[in-house]
Amino acid sequence: MLNKILIGLVVLFIIIQFIRPEKNISSEPSPSHISAHYATPQEVKSILDKSCNDCHSNNTRYPWYASVQPLAWWLNDHVEDGKEEINFDEFMTLPPKKAHHKMEEVGEMVQEDEMPLKSYRLIHRSAELSPQEKTVLTSWAQSTMKTIEQENNLDLKEDGGK
Repeated sequence: MLNKILIGLVVLFIIIQFIRPEKNISSEPSPSHISAHYATPQEVKSILDKSCNDCHSNNTRYPWYASVQPLAWWLNDHVEDGKEEINFDEFMTLPPKKAHHKMEEVGEMVQEDEMPLKSYRLIHRSAELSPQEKTVLTSWAQSTMKTIEQENNLDLKEDGGK
């Protein structure tokens, strides 16, 4: 009986290897990328690349385990959730108030050590943000928020910025 269960599990494991989520890999740079409109210094781009873009862009660098189910499904779920929160490749498609709020969240999440996720940092040690990198990202987010306010004549005092 135990052998039949074990064989069934092995067969199931093999079958699920053929059910793969679509990979998050874009072939071209997005014209809607945040850096296409807002000042994004090279230092910020480097930080975003090493710590944010795997989940918050249209280009994920996939590790070896992304080809093994059910890990690939779990990873895909994280990427989809991250892109739903903020996708730097599609940032310019957001309405100004929402874009402003998203940049506010970027600063808060980085300062509160909520991003990158702990589970991501455990596997990707290089994604850990130094205090200096946190300051750089937070300052960039605040600067981008001010630019959004100025360009769109936003009055955020009435609704708390949301």
